[in-house]
Amino acid sequence: MSRLVVVSNRVAVPGESRAGGLAVALEAALEEHGGLWFGWSGKTSREGSGQLHERREGDIRYLTVDLSRTDLDAYYNGFANRTLWPLLHFRLDLVDYDRKTREGYARVNALFAEKLAPLLKDDDLVWIHDYHLIPLASMLRERGIGCRIGFFLHVPMPSSDLLAAMPNHSRLFSSLYAYDLVGFQTRRDVERFQDYVRLFGGGKVLRDGMLQAPGGRRFRAAAFPISIDTAGIARQSAAAVNKTGIRGLRASLDRRDLAIGVDRLDYSKGLPERFHGFERYLDRHRDQKGSLTYLQIAPVSRGDVSEYRKLRSELEQISGHINGAHAQPDWTPLRYVNRNFAHGTLTGFYRMARVGLVTPLRDGMNLVAKEFVAAQDPEDPGVLVLSLLAGAAYELKEALLVNPHDYDGVADAIAIAATMSLDKRKERWHAMMKHLRKHDIGYWRRSYLEALETA
Repeated sequence: MSRLVVVSNRVAVPGESRAGGLAVALEAALEEHGGLWFGWSGKTSREGSGQLHERREGDIRYLTVDLSRTDLDAYYNGFANRTLWPLLHFRLDLVDYDRKTREGYARVNALFAEKLAPLLKDDDLVWIHDYHLIPLASMLRERGIGCRIGFFLHVPMPSSDLLAAMPNHSRLFSSLYAYDLVGFQTRRDVERFQDYVRLFGGGKVLRDGMLQAPGGRRFRAAAFPISIDTAGIARQSAAAVNKTGIRGLRASLDRRDLAIGVDRLDYSKGLPERFHGFERYLDRHRDQKGSLTYLQIAPVSRGDVSEYRKLRSELEQISGHINGAHAQPDWTPLRYVNRNFAHGTLTGFYRMARVGLVTPLRDGMNLVAKEFVAAQDPEDPGVLVLSLLAGAAYELKEALLVNPHDYDGVADAIAIAATMSLDKRKERWHAMMKHLRKHDIGYWRRSYLEALETA
């Protein structure tokens, strides 16, 4: 069995509180293969970029590299999050075209290649993750690395004409041709990438996901929808029922139903649109007024970026307006909270909720949607209201699918979810849960690595 080398922007070093579903899946893969996890340490150094730190845990080596503040600002805060993030989420209006940040992004990727290349063997499997590291394989190839290298894009792949709007787009996106396997969340993402290769990238689309670069090199593109630890989430949510925080929320509802949304505070998540959809629900369905409380949990992310500060201010204004217009002495319709909760507590919240609101404007997958389903009580499951523009919509077809821009449609879906019969709720939930049990996080990593091994 080949050794596995995982490369990502951040590394889940043992002892750090970064145990998400992806970290668990990648560590499981590394334990099976034995291997190395390489990436940024999360630290900045006054001595400049490049200091390495190593830690071992069983058969896994964790190797991390420090970055200078200048490199971090250009690579991560700059090009990755102010250029690529909005571009890949279809927000051309928010893209920052600063050439200096683009150069910093290339510089950090070259640093990663320089540090990683001497550690690689000809029979290694290298699995590189996400938009932070798009050109890394081509830089490794320039250094003589010939082993199989795969890439997985966790965020959406936008339409080819949007990609082509970025200056020097071909230099960046044609670097994907150096991979043996390029993985996406959905088949639609694969199709958009193939369109780019054919229309703007100078390549050809062959058959069965096989593509050919202008120089003749062939590589594969395919969909591998990421998932969750379905059984683990189900156990965790059932165990959370008697936690203090869960009991407190239940008591505060005073026998009212709960609608819940949990999102990082980001413009891609469609929170202003969701708030307006909930406001429309209150206006259109007055017979349900006072029966449902909506809790939106939105931890602040990238709080130093102006777009995110504006978003937070906008949401505070909208939520204040909704509550001012619709609240009653014993009921506040919208509770808006900017703080983190432990994952076990969140799954308990999901289990309590009659309605799950997951309505991003664009999302590669959205694991909150899958976790909401997995967390439900089989005897009294809630209903998922899900955006058509999330990758999860391709799999969770029994959710109430909505266009997040259609406030009336969102409002009506909330009303339907809140009053759906138990038999219909069970029928929809069982169908989605059956899919999630089979296509869990383990299925995702196994299917990707099997495809890479045969690439």
